[in-house]
Amino acid sequence: MSKRVAVLTSGGDAPGMNACLRAIIIGCQRQGFKLIGYKHGFNGLINQEFIPLSLESTHNLIQYGGTILQSARCEAFKTPEGAKTAAVNLANVGIDTLIVIGGDGSFRGANHLSQYWDGQIIGIPGTIDNDIAGTDATIGYYTAIDTAMSSIDKVRDTADAFERLFLVEVMGRNAGFLALNAALSSAADYVIVPEFFDNDKNEISRIVKQINGQRALKGEVSFIIVVAENVWPNGLTGLASALNKHGIKDVRPVTLGHVQRGGSPVAQDRLLASSLGNHAVNLVGQAQTNIMVGELNHRVVSVPLSDTWRKQKPLNDTRVAAMKTQMNERY
Repeated sequence: MSKRVAVLTSGGDAPGMNACLRAIIIGCQRQGFKLIGYKHGFNGLINQEFIPLSLESTHNLIQYGGTILQSARCEAFKTPEGAKTAAVNLANVGIDTLIVIGGDGSFRGANHLSQYWDGQIIGIPGTIDNDIAGTDATIGYYTAIDTAMSSIDKVRDTADAFERLFLVEVMGRNAGFLALNAALSSAADYVIVPEFFDNDKNEISRIVKQINGQRALKGEVSFIIVVAENVWPNGLTGLASALNKHGIKDVRPVTLGHVQRGGSPVAQDRLLASSLGNHAVNLVGQAQTNIMVGELNHRVVSVPLSDTWRKQKPLNDTRVAAMKTQMNERY
């Protein structure tokens, strides 16, 4: 009997989600599975809002950013009533396997659903934050680095022209992966990430020392500080004010914001999305559920969903060391 598969994208969108959907559609077609896509994340499960997905849906899909299924957050789904409604809806259309593409909040939602629905659940990591344990990278992360790097390069042009200090805030929620790698690849002068944030007083002392040291050596040159969101008290405004109090004037804050989520996915995200989407389909019908498919050391792996948020994912030690050298100072 042919399996019936459903897929949804949840949480923040990430470049490469469409590439992953394309791989799932092609994989299901090859294996003879019936496939539907729920729209607007878990809201679609509650509202029974879905569309059929076929090969016609894949035309030129791999290069599009965002997600053709749309995404959303869903507070109602966190309740027992919301999950029960979703379970009934999945049963009513005979779904055997649900594939969820998203971040740790989406995986928590999928785990919550498993308490009320006995079908197979498979997660695929899609988030620019790269804060999911059990996989080296998440879909969208590589593109977000590229976008942030390109934006910082442009900021540097203006910073050099006016010999100013710019503060550039990048996304990442509570993880510093995006900030670290964007700072390293754009040759930023300093980076502030939650993993190494001591406190604002100690951090500001190190920053001022760096700025004064560099300008004593090179004159009134530009200075770029990359800041992970949710780290500095009162955000970039608070950091700019602290620098002003230490005699550092002409500070310009720049928040990159949601531009980091958009754009055509780079090759690495397309490859990762294609591999994980295809592997997820290969697991349909097997005795594995409540798992995430990820990639470790270039090999596809299966990880319990709960491990993806219970285990903390560390920054890459080699990249941290390289950034420390670039900053020419210890954190």
